[in-house]
Amino acid sequence: MRLILLGPPGVGKGTQAKILVEQLGIPQLSTGDILRSAIAAKTPMGLAAKQVMDRGDLVSDDIVNGIVSERIDQADCAKGFILDGFPRTTPQADALGAMLEQKGLKLNAVIEITANADTLVSRVANRAKETGGIRADDNADVVRKRLDVYRELTEPLVSYYRDKGLLKTVDGMAPVEQVTAAIRHALDT
Repeated sequence: MRLILLGPPGVGKGTQAKILVEQLGIPQLSTGDILRSAIAAKTPMGLAAKQVMDRGDLVSDDIVNGIVSERIDQADCAKGFILDGFPRTTPQADALGAMLEQKGLKLNAVIEITANADTLVSRVANRAKETGGIRADDNADVVRKRLDVYRELTEPLVSYYRDKGLLKTVDGMAPVEQVTAAIRHALDT
């Protein structure tokens, strides 16, 4: 099973990915984790990313795509994977499609988790209270900015994957267990 979890910041993609990892027995591929792992392992793409990051620059799509490709080739991805945080843009989605095709693979589904923006801001504020503000991005202004970036860059992927017949939408406003059940139902249909 090869999945993408898509949705705005704070909607619960990470929470759902962790649950699905346990239920499906496939790894969650978070681009941040993949990047750090590739750098630590000193893979060719990891070394390229480290050079860019050491200069204080953003890692290019080419490097991110290469790191994701390296990670998909690892043995634990043989039965599938859950992409969380990638792709973020249409060019990245195009690159992912080409990459999977080259590997003789295809996506099974793209799960869009939806939620009201005001609710997301409240959720993050509550998370900040519960965790003592551990995450720097756990404040209303940062969340609103991240929601704007999501709407501009990532939300176009909803229609992109709908047009490919891969999109399944679930309501992220429900309790965690109900969202998980809705995702599992969407995967079974």
